[in-house]
Amino acid sequence: MSNNAPIGVFDSGIGGLTVVKELLELMPEENFIYFGDTARVPYGPRPKEEILEFLHQILDFFARKNVKMAVVACNTMTAVGLEMARLQYPFTLVGVNAGVNLAISKSKNKKIGVLATQATIASGKHVRDAFSRDKDTIVYPQACPKLVPLIEAKKLEGVEIESAVAEYVLPMKQAGVDVAILGCTHYPLVSGVIEKVADYGIILIDPARETALEAYHILREQDQLTTMESGKVRLCFSADIQQAEKMAALMLDIRSVDFELVDLQK
Repeated sequence: MSNNAPIGVFDSGIGGLTVVKELLELMPEENFIYFGDTARVPYGPRPKEEILEFLHQILDFFARKNVKMAVVACNTMTAVGLEMARLQYPFTLVGVNAGVNLAISKSKNKKIGVLATQATIASGKHVRDAFSRDKDTIVYPQACPKLVPLIEAKKLEGVEIESAVAEYVLPMKQAGVDVAILGCTHYPLVSGVIEKVADYGIILIDPARETALEAYHILREQDQLTTMESGKVRLCFSADIQQAEKMAALMLDIRSVDFELVDLQK
């Protein structure tokens, strides 16, 4: 695999761009191809078999693009299918960092919340990871089915998003949770709302930075960092390109970014 081959990054929608932002800060000279499945978002309520089907469609797309690495910037797909997919593709796969180690180190009372999709919560990954690291840590998992659709619709502030966040966060605060993991890459886009609803009493852990660092260290260890001085960014979506552009502009400098509509089912 060429060192100058692109890095693929993907998510169920626009949330994975929070990971792209961190990757670009670490490796601005790399080429990136992002795929957001905006036609079929959200993934969280879907059956495991359907999520796996979508995962393989996206990875097949990246295989055709000859990527040297694919970053699964989606907690749902990471939890459901990452380990199996690693055995089936010729490029390195990196999943979303669960953020459990950092959460445990930040918590004073060992009560950690996890805000995530239904599928991620059902996988039990965060609970298992926390128990394996510290058996005294108590994890409060909370599925948040309303958040991704609101974020994808660009409802990042106002009564509707605050009401949804309160439904999920206030029980955690009442239970004494002092650290909460944002277990979906969409959620950092409303971290300000979450902090406000929690009255700034809960520390939020955004695993995007740790995920980007992991990808960087793996490429360096494999001697696969690019030799180019500057890279290109192509953002691909399966629907709603104009809306995706608006959301991307909230996180990235899109003046030199190429956008493309991609239908994986064709």
